[in-house]
Amino acid sequence: MGKIENIKHIDENGIEYWYARELQSVLNYKEWRKFENVINKAKESCKNSDISVIEHFVDVDKLSKRANNAEVAIKDYKLTRYACYLIAQNGDTRKKVIALAQTYFTIQTRKQEISEKEYTSLTEDEKRFYQRNLTRKGNYSLNQTAKNAGVKNFYKFHNAGYKGLYNGETSDDIAKRN
Repeated sequence: MGKIENIKHIDENGIEYWYARELQSVLNYKEWRKFENVINKAKESCKNSDISVIEHFVDVDKLSKRANNAEVAIKDYKLTRYACYLIAQNGDTRKKVIALAQTYFTIQTRKQEISEKEYTSLTEDEKRFYQRNLTRKGNYSLNQTAKNAGVKNFYKFHNAGYKGLYNGETSDDIAKRN
């Protein structure tokens, strides 16, 4: 399910998430109203499993342009992998794309379970190398997103990030401290 991978987002902590409105499109739901019914079933499944709904289905509002260029706030959700899995499980099983999504999220969840078990058995050096590799992948993803958004000066872009993380200090200021 490459389309699901294509709409995956990664936050500043390396946590992956999906937006419900983007997932709606990938799962071939034409109307938000019908897709939201699936989301509500998934939320109910989450609740009945004694798992925090608000941690997996985070309410967010987005601005949407109408034909007359007016902007209105529309409801959306920031979803965890688990939330997407539950949505796929509660989707219209007559749709082939739902079956593919169920398979995708089952496999991805299993991969993560295995990697978490393996991670605990790593030495400290191996854990450090693993974390460095995750950071490298995250930085690559950030650079690709910035490039696609039209960023031209990556030095300036990354320095702005350092300033945000280190109370206004640039990468040069940080290097001088060490």
